[in-house]
Amino acid sequence: MPFSQPKVANRFKCPSCGNDKDFFEIVDDVITTTHYVQNPDGSFTIEDRSSQSMGDVKLFCGNCDEDLTPFHQRFSEMIF
Repeated sequence: MPFSQPKVANRFKCPSCGNDKDFFEIVDDVITTTHYVQNPDGSFTIEDRSSQSMGDVKLFCGNCDEDLTPFHQRFSEMIF
């Protein structure tokens, strides 16, 4: 008998299309800081990268582009 994965009761789905896999965020007014080190051959390597959001964060369905921003808080709590 093959093993099946248990269903997760609180899995987030797009209410428009049912997508439960692909999502994306758009953040307004972001400051991105990247620190580089130069290698002996003249190339550069990223040493550290950080970003700070100064504006609104919006969540969208990666399948149908539905605006899911009202669900962003729940989405954020589920990022591990």
